[in-house]
Amino acid sequence: MRGQGHWSELLPEETLSRDEAQRVLRRLWRMLKPYYRSIFVATVLVVLQAAALLGGPALVGYAINNGLPHKHFKGDVGVLDRSVVAYLVLAFAGFVLGRLVTMRIARIGEDYLRMLRATLFRHLMGLSMGFFEREQTGRLVSRMTSDIDALQELISQGLVLMVQNVLLFVGAVIVIFVLSWQLALGVIVIVPPVYFASRWFRRVSNEAYLAVRDRIAVNMSTLQESLEGIRVVQAFAREGEYTQKFHGTNEDQYQANLRTVKISARYFPAVEFTGVLGTAVILGFGGFLVHRNLILIGTVAAFVLYLNNLFEPIQQLSQFYNVVQSAGAALQKVFNLLDTHASVVERPGAFDLPSGSLGIDVDHVSFSYTTDGETVLHDVNLSIAPGERVALVGPTGAGKSTLAKLMARFYDPVEGTVRVGGCDLRDVMLSSLHRRLCVVPQEGYLFAGSLRENVRIGRVTATDADIERALHALGLYERFAAFPEGIDTEVREGGSRLSAGERQLVSLARAALADPDILVLDEATSNLDPGTEHAVERALETLMVGRTVVVVAHRLSTAARADRIAVIDDGGLAELGTHDELVHAGGRYAALYESWVTRR
Repeated sequence: MRGQGHWSELLPEETLSRDEAQRVLRRLWRMLKPYYRSIFVATVLVVLQAAALLGGPALVGYAINNGLPHKHFKGDVGVLDRSVVAYLVLAFAGFVLGRLVTMRIARIGEDYLRMLRATLFRHLMGLSMGFFEREQTGRLVSRMTSDIDALQELISQGLVLMVQNVLLFVGAVIVIFVLSWQLALGVIVIVPPVYFASRWFRRVSNEAYLAVRDRIAVNMSTLQESLEGIRVVQAFAREGEYTQKFHGTNEDQYQANLRTVKISARYFPAVEFTGVLGTAVILGFGGFLVHRNLILIGTVAAFVLYLNNLFEPIQQLSQFYNVVQSAGAALQKVFNLLDTHASVVERPGAFDLPSGSLGIDVDHVSFSYTTDGETVLHDVNLSIAPGERVALVGPTGAGKSTLAKLMARFYDPVEGTVRVGGCDLRDVMLSSLHRRLCVVPQEGYLFAGSLRENVRIGRVTATDADIERALHALGLYERFAAFPEGIDTEVREGGSRLSAGERQLVSLARAALADPDILVLDEATSNLDPGTEHAVERALETLMVGRTVVVVAHRLSTAARADRIAVIDDGGLAELGTHDELVHAGGRYAALYESWVTRR
């Protein structure tokens, strides 16, 4: 499914129908437009290389017929010498042209793959947040890795081999008919068995290799699941059961690989035997024609050499069919991803948010994550004044995080309007919104690099002094300066060297550096370790001063400090008021608060 920011794979894992393959090839050809001139030059080089390779056997036949002595002819040493020189020239030309062809096509292919990777990454960076919440990261990474690798294999060797083998086969057929149509007919009758055997091999080997890839995936999945859950496996003494399960998937992979070996064992010896049979036909029938003075012996020798140019291309193209299929399927997946459209886009004529403090107005907003799915929010109205702190509370799944995401325009409402500073967010430039509104998620993600570099993500133009001032403002500088390398300490990918609370402190420092007018805290104080809970709470209080704040509150102690509390339940706004007002009202918030106090 494509459009509306959603993408999923509808294709079989590694195969394309004829119509799908044609569509992929047409689109690929259009994308190769910047390389048309280079492709033309490469094509000319391939044709010249094929001509050089095809000229060799003809020269051998000419040298034997006109340079070596035979019946009624004493031979001509001059012809033989010239033929040898010409043969060496053709061989050298074939070598040089082959190198040029390989370099030219590899350059075109690598340039295209570089452009495709850049285009795909840029496209992913522009997709809406909802897309990434629905799609698996592993699948998206696969598009940039395994699918591009499949194209790499095709481009690095496949394109040259395919074009070259087609030219060699067609050229060889033409040349042998020119040399002797009688002997050519005798040789051509051997081609159909090879052709049909290759078609059989292409079909059954494709199915077999698909099965192998499927068994490998299942086996790897079993391995990964067992290792990731090793603590549970050992805790419940299930080692034997999971070992037996892996033995089963491993055996399936073994049997699938054996089937590919059996297919190859039937096909390749048969093709080799057909080649031997073809040589026998040439020698037998050619000798008969020589005795009847219809052809010369050099022509028979040339035919033997041309035999490889007839059988080998069919064999190589059959072997390479799976690579072509895999590359085509990979390219189709990449194109499907490129065809996915962002669900949140700027309208033509979008403008900046007005200067000054900004409030938020939610006007009769309804929302569903899918076009035909359940409504998550329905007819919500909420007005937040500039500089006001509003906490969103409610049971899990009530819709409070969804409402916060609509305020940050991660999604657009299905009905109604979200306004910031009096402006419909759909009319506002996304860059302007991102400068003025900052979201601090429940878990702050840190990238590989230093603490300083991770804080600078909040504002890439910030100086080192700006970063240090932001840390000082939140009271965090001394904490991070105490690290082994201070704020230049490497945090590693995902911030693995820091605790969850310390990672959240870095997220707050980013927000402080960004200095937004509106701050959206999506349960930013949950899942904290006791050692950093107080530091995070203190930094939050400092960060919220003078800003419009929306807090998705997991802890009701956080909600109690807000100016107002909005109770979201069952997709609607159930209650709205201050902490004291809602407690005295005895409604849903009062029940939630009483339950929370009791648990403490």
